[in-house]
Amino acid sequence: MPQSPRFAFSHVGVTVPDVALAIDWYTTTLGMYLLVGPLEVLEDDGPLGKAATGIYGVGFTRFQFAHLAGIDGIGIELFEFDSPKSVRRNDNFEFWMGGIYHFSLTAPDVSGMVDLIVAAGGRQRSEILVINEEKDYSLVYCEDPWGTVIELCSHPYSQLWAG
Repeated sequence: MPQSPRFAFSHVGVTVPDVALAIDWYTTTLGMYLLVGPLEVLEDDGPLGKAATGIYGVGFTRFQFAHLAGIDGIGIELFEFDSPKSVRRNDNFEFWMGGIYHFSLTAPDVSGMVDLIVAAGGRQRSEILVINEEKDYSLVYCEDPWGTVIELCSHPYSQLWAG
């Protein structure tokens, strides 16, 4: 049987109501850095307009997006849509529903990062949970100011969960 191809994680897309405010929050609070943007995309015959129509279909009119990255090169792509207008979900933690319900960052000082998130208008969703006392592995769930759920882990993913 042939071996499956291996992939490196690239980025996650996050919809926000104000891309400029979100760029500021993600760079200031989480230490991400801006690669490019915000870029404007119109529903037109330009290269980005054609690509966006292929992805979102007809009727998006206009959106802005920006590309940010963390120190490991993994990206966050922020989107602000005009039509339909970006709105906050009523229930942003439908973990039983199919699809992504959070993204996670490695934060060696989990408690300190929670304090920064809360001070910057975010929210702590859970208590800090120690998942391995002997190795001092912990995690916590938080939210950005627009309701995107962010898990903070004290150690890299592969270290936390490797057997």
